[in-house]
Amino acid sequence: MERKNAWTTYDAAAMEKVEAFAKAYCAYINEGKTERECVTASVREAQAAGFEDLFALVKAGKKLAAGDKVYVNWMNKCFICFVIGEKPLSEGMNIVGAHIDSPRIDVKQNPLYEDSDFAYLDTHYYGGIKKYQWVATPLALHGVICRKDGTIVTVAIGEDEADPVFYISDLLPHLAQDQMAKNAREIIPGEDLNLIIGGRPMPECEKEAVKSGVLALLAEKYGVEEEDFLSAELEIVPAGKARDVGFDRSMILAYGHDDRVCAYPSMMAVLDYEGVPAYTICAVLTDKEEIGSVGATGMDSRYFENIVAELCELAGESGNLAVRRTLSNSRMLSSDVSAGYDPNFASAFEKKNSAFLGRGVCFNKFTGRAGKGGSSDANAEYIAVLRRIMDDAGVNFQTAELGRVDLGGGGTIAYMCAKYGMNVIDSGVAVLSMHALYELISKADLYEAYKCYCAFLKNAGPVA
Repeated sequence: MERKNAWTTYDAAAMEKVEAFAKAYCAYINEGKTERECVTASVREAQAAGFEDLFALVKAGKKLAAGDKVYVNWMNKCFICFVIGEKPLSEGMNIVGAHIDSPRIDVKQNPLYEDSDFAYLDTHYYGGIKKYQWVATPLALHGVICRKDGTIVTVAIGEDEADPVFYISDLLPHLAQDQMAKNAREIIPGEDLNLIIGGRPMPECEKEAVKSGVLALLAEKYGVEEEDFLSAELEIVPAGKARDVGFDRSMILAYGHDDRVCAYPSMMAVLDYEGVPAYTICAVLTDKEEIGSVGATGMDSRYFENIVAELCELAGESGNLAVRRTLSNSRMLSSDVSAGYDPNFASAFEKKNSAFLGRGVCFNKFTGRAGKGGSSDANAEYIAVLRRIMDDAGVNFQTAELGRVDLGGGGTIAYMCAKYGMNVIDSGVAVLSMHALYELISKADLYEAYKCYCAFLKNAGPVA
């Protein structure tokens, strides 16, 4: 039952493919530090691969036929792409679904203030983070500022070597006796995650001179004023690019592997598809998973269902029943990461049922917590089909669960898609230090995930 290390199965040609795919992935996540940036990069990739905007076809009154390639940019925060299959949509689709939001720190709507000759931005963290990890490290600022006139200013500061970076201070150890006695959750309170953005007073300014200097710079460079923060979405992320790890360069250290390490191969498995699939194939890159998949861009909304309805209409299968049949007859891989086994923290895992870096893509039959709460818990019949597909395609895979029973757990988008009655299971890449500023993955697992998603999209069909 112990799985081989995937590296031992590669010849020289396979090694080259692993490295090439890793390089392309790193370029994607270096550009995509936020969900908006991921969508921008995804749309560009789709257009280069010959995909057309679905809603442009809707407006033009065009119909869809087998082999057509379409994509959707949903609110600049979600990306969906389809290749229309030979069989009717109502016989189901093969879907891979990931999320492109990652834990981070968000800037509040009334954030700018001055204290003791520092200019700060007030913040609110997003998703499950260890707050103490975000202090005393270089940070970058990404996002958009939307003016009242409808114009949008794109912000990305801290990634170029010539850029400044930003900083959240920590207390020096000489004065930290009380701090170090606290529970780790309380070492850095959320309200203390204040971002230092300036320290030079504006000449001949008597009141809040540092803040005034920052506002003057923002007006000069971006043409924005303080009130424009009310309609801004600015995200604070670690500064810096993805890097190879190890003398053998077998791993990648980067911000946002969760879940872009699954999102990128999911998308590319559809964009790279050659020919006409038997069943329509689809990749969904969604938002808001880290805070419960809520809102108009979260998977718990109806946006994906509505897009499928548009797809059915253009394919000549209109009506509510056709949409419901399409969704309930579909098969899905919820492509999300799993916790990689870490020997430094072995007591947190049950080793026989853990995912190991380098042993291939992993399948999580269930996630959830406290007795599988919040999990979709995949059917055995569906897993048997997937085992056959993976073995036939030569995919290195393993099974896993998220930590030791009674210790923790987590959730994905799987149970939301399972509400339609479709077969779904979590399938993704093992990650060390999940939700940290910099997470670690194996290049082999990344490549095996791509092979897995390609094999699934091509070969999955009805489950007996």
